[in-house]
Amino acid sequence: MQTQHIHHYNGYAVKPSAHRLPDGSFSSNLLLERAGTKPAEARYQFYSLDYFSNEEQALQHSCRWARHWVDTRG
Repeated sequence: MQTQHIHHYNGYAVKPSAHRLPDGSFSSNLLLERAGTKPAEARYQFYSLDYFSNEEQALQHSCRWARHWVDTRG
């Protein structure tokens, strides 16, 4: 199962996702796109930030990770 939730944070579209792995765990993934730029110029993709036992934990981790990344590098 792959679920995607989109929200905005400090000028970025934040698109966390969780991908179910064969062992039943979930990979925490993330796509960040800076608003007002061409997608190829300001698109950042992060895969397998960490692994979790359920989808909700993976999505929450992606959201927290995105906020931290934007706040420290944005």
